[in-house]
Amino acid sequence: MLEVYWSLKCPHCLEALPQIEAMAKENPWLRIETREITRSPDNLQRFVARAEALGGTAQAVPTLIYCGQMAVGWDDSAAGRESLIGRLLACESGEPASGGTAEPSRIAVPLLGEVDPAALSLPLLTVLLAGLDAFNPCAFFVLLFLLSLLAHQHQRRRMLLIGGVFVSVSGLMYFAFMAAWLNLFVVIGSLPWITAAAGLLALTVAGINIKDFFAFKQGVSLSISERGKAGIFQRVRTLMQADSLLAMLASTVLLAMAANFYELLCTAGFPMVFTRVLTLHETDPATHYLYLALYNLIYVLPLLLIVIGFVRTLGARKLSEREGRLLKLLSGLMMLGLGILLLLMPERLDSPLIAVLLPAAATFFTWLAARLTST
Repeated sequence: MLEVYWSLKCPHCLEALPQIEAMAKENPWLRIETREITRSPDNLQRFVARAEALGGTAQAVPTLIYCGQMAVGWDDSAAGRESLIGRLLACESGEPASGGTAEPSRIAVPLLGEVDPAALSLPLLTVLLAGLDAFNPCAFFVLLFLLSLLAHQHQRRRMLLIGGVFVSVSGLMYFAFMAAWLNLFVVIGSLPWITAAAGLLALTVAGINIKDFFAFKQGVSLSISERGKAGIFQRVRTLMQADSLLAMLASTVLLAMAANFYELLCTAGFPMVFTRVLTLHETDPATHYLYLALYNLIYVLPLLLIVIGFVRTLGARKLSEREGRLLKLLSGLMMLGLGILLLLMPERLDSPLIAVLLPAAATFFTWLAARLTST
């Protein structure tokens, strides 16, 4: 008998299952049992128990159990299927199974180590989501205001140091915020209603941000309030009045920490959605944090480029209201697509095509809106 453990949220499983069933039809002597683990706690419990009994761990699907061994992954090549049939025939005839455990082919990815090619869309989705999240109007506003004041001092080294500290602290706080979301989803587990709740929250954030493009800061808004801006302005003035570099650096750390609480309002949807997708497709804690590190590295790159640009030119630049509205629209459209997928087709978030089409569609419609509203 061949036991197949699979998940509705695993695209590789959805491709493998019809092939396994077809193989069973071609070989009437072969009996298979397919067990879906996300909607059946009993199947999940059995998966864990069976894996432990064989000296393995229930970490990935599809997993095949037969002849007293466990094979992770599915080789859809003709040679792979023939090899599996041979081992199953040997098992049926009472001969020792040969060939060992079938492992899926894996490739090396920088920062992430070896990954299954079928899951390459997760690194791609990480890069694209982080790239969109990086264009955070709240973060740009605070950093541009700080640098514009520093530019008047005409001290490039100090501007680079202060700007670098601000960006570094912002990145660390964002990483901590995402880690909190991640651990919440790990504790809660992969219950379908949790994914649905994440989808509803994503749609709510999308609606607010798209509304802000048409009616900026009217009604509910995920932007820095005027009161919040006043507090940030006061902290920047305190920083500029510091009588020593050490005091200025300490003020910069406090400013970055305070500013990030406001920035999180502008972009809370992306970390929530990304960490939920991450827990749906990865189970290894070390891999989780490597993905978070990659995400946050990409997130701070535009901020670092802004700092470098100001240091080179000593310019003073402010984010216009129109630019802020367009960034809100871009974020809202992306969140809209993610929310719909989380609600209706969460398994499709692991598709490389979806990973490319979502940001491309959001970018195109934002560009179109910019052209139509240009004066």
